[in-house]
Amino acid sequence: MRFGITMFPTDYAIPVTELARAAEDLGFESLFFPEHTHIPVSRRSPWPGGPELPREYSHTLDPFVAMAAAAAVTSTLRVGTGVCLIVERDPITLAKEVASVDHLSGGRILFGIGGGWNYEEMENHGTKPSLRWKVMRERVLAMKAIWADEEAAYHGQFVDFDPLWAWPKPVQRPHPPILVGGDGPRTFDRIIEYGDEWMPIFGRGNNDVLTRVAELQERAAAAGRAPIPVSLFGVPPNPDAISPLARGGVSRVVFVLPPTPAEQALPRLARYAEVAASFQG
Repeated sequence: MRFGITMFPTDYAIPVTELARAAEDLGFESLFFPEHTHIPVSRRSPWPGGPELPREYSHTLDPFVAMAAAAAVTSTLRVGTGVCLIVERDPITLAKEVASVDHLSGGRILFGIGGGWNYEEMENHGTKPSLRWKVMRERVLAMKAIWADEEAAYHGQFVDFDPLWAWPKPVQRPHPPILVGGDGPRTFDRIIEYGDEWMPIFGRGNNDVLTRVAELQERAAAAGRAPIPVSLFGVPPNPDAISPLARGGVSRVVFVLPPTPAEQALPRLARYAEVAASFQG
């Protein structure tokens, strides 16, 4: 089993460069950064995690800037988005950002994606919430074409461009792993069609995650796919919680590190590393 960390890279938390160096030194495989370009003041959309939206959601750095900084001071640590809100980004520009970080890091990016929950936020970017899944699908497929083809073109309802040139291509071929977030009724359809891995949140929703993992692998086999890796976000740093996940087919556990200053974050990170080490020895 692989172990990762996720933290909102805020303007008041431990610098991402210091966090990345420490995570690599402590043996973590990956470091993920969430994304919110902004939080609308209206706050009409309820946060799925509880009644009060944490401060970090409106203070987070751009994840691609954070990943590039983290990659620049490490050599083996994988850097990822957890998740990138594709429905709020131009796909041609986003394809360039993903490929650029993958190029600069020597092929270490993990591209986590999601449709988002904040309707006002996506509306500010011109995306109608009811159409976000169709928008996400076309943008992923368009980016795949840009990454794979020397002269890429895509013609869809929401993404439409004639042949273009775009370099660099990603180091990871044909593209970095696409980790599809969420656990809705159509999530597995999306993974089977255009994803590489599944990345749900631990304890979110009413589904038993290990039952869902088994269901995903059945769907993958029926579609002629190899077993699909599963990264589980927000797992408690508790061996009793991790052991059944390791036995049940979860391939990566990601601990949540609160966005605090270094003097608080580093001791907590070290405790997380002790838990992870007990499953790696």
